Amino acid sequence: MQYTYLGNTGVEVSRLCFGTMSFGGDADRETSAALYQRCREAGINFFDCADMYPTRDSAGLSEEILGELISGERDELVITSKVFNPVGPDRNDRGLSRRHIMHAVEDSLRRLKTDRIEVYYLHSFDPHTPIEESLRALEDLLSAGKILYPAVSNWAAWQIATALGIAEKRNWSPVACVQPMYSLAKRQAEVEILPLSRARNLGVLSYGPVGGGLLSGKYTRGTRPERGRLVENDRYQQRYGAEFYYDLAERFSAHCAERGVHPVTAAVAWVKSNPAISAPIIGARNLEQLEASLAAADLELDAEWYNELSALSPAPPPATDRSETATG
Repeated sequence: MQYTYLGNTGVEVSRLCFGTMSFGGDADRETSAALYQRCREAGINFFDCADMYPTRDSAGLSEEILGELISGERDELVITSKVFNPVGPDRNDRGLSRRHIMHAVEDSLRRLKTDRIEVYYLHSFDPHTPIEESLRALEDLLSAGKILYPAVSNWAAWQIATALGIAEKRNWSPVACVQPMYSLAKRQAEVEILPLSRARNLGVLSYGPVGGGLLSGKYTRGTRPERGRLVENDRYQQRYGAEFYYDLAERFSAHCAERGVHPVTAAVAWVKSNPAISAPIIGARNLEQLEASLAAADLELDAEWYNELSALSPAPPPATDRSETATG
């Protein structure tokens, strides 16, 4: 396992981060423990969670299971969690108000059985709450030692830049990490989020490197597996519903077959090869799925192979939309 510094934090993390959204959902407690142990054996010291995992109806269960598993080796690990999505029936059990953030972090700390969360994400942008209010809440949590590094997930580049400007103006700790969606099928982050992150040396923990299973080798233009997010989850069906995604999946699978590499391994390795990415977040519902992702730790793509994979999907136009002036 390779390790890297997480942006400007000075903290070293594994080049793969394990996402625990399956804990308590697709993976029962026994399977979750096996997944966690295999990650530790592989050298992963970085685990991603959220207060709403695995689902709204069972929000908090993933944190609870992770909290049990990390007991005894907490100081060897870097743990993340998130706040924003609904975690209860009350109308204020959601969002990025100071009120909800303060309640949510205490609940997460209790479930994780820890005194601090290293990386704490604002899980999505809240149009009903001023950014400054949310950041002030994080700053107070930092001062109390309950979180160590503020972060944002699913924020646009302008929102991240605004947060960085507010922190600088107020002399608060700046956003240290961002978590965008990023895969060969979803490349929008290349336009502004990843360049901004490199310019400010932000840690980038990207999610969805296999596109919800799209790039797993199980999908083609006319083939769908019996199980999987893309056939069972309405949100993922909407996200990857266009037919061109399945054209990409078929071309990608054929390319991997020619190269003799598992599609999941290649998909994760492609994301990991981007110099802006600190660590892709991998996930699994069982050990067999996990092994293919872990193999990406040892797969280094040379420039030729990286470009071959990149050419399978269209790169988004530059932020100016002047493709003819782009220099790469």
